[in-house]
Amino acid sequence: MNTDCPHCGGALRISEVTCQDCELSLRGDLPTPRLYRLSSEDQHFVELFVTASGSLKQMANLLEVSYPTVRGRLDRLIERLEHARGEDEARKAQILDDIEANRISAKRGMRLIENL
Repeated sequence: MNTDCPHCGGALRISEVTCQDCELSLRGDLPTPRLYRLSSEDQHFVELFVTASGSLKQMANLLEVSYPTVRGRLDRLIERLEHARGEDEARKAQILDDIEANRISAKRGMRLIENL
């Protein structure tokens, strides 16, 4: 799934999910897992990495590239995930500040934090 807006390039967020069996729909500001926020290409890399049991040698064979190329790609992916974690921590701090300043309720703030 593409995680960028095709119109402006901004980040897409999940606002509705529907059960495939009963068609119950949930709407709202739903959590967006860090792995979802990766590009489709990076998500595919993570999938291959897991199925290769984390073997960079096997990844190099699957992707038909050199071991250093896979290592470099993994290092860049780690940086992106660490950056996303930092963004989540900054957002959490902002939410806590908003609760303390009574800009949002504690209940809403905790729900927002749970959705990070």
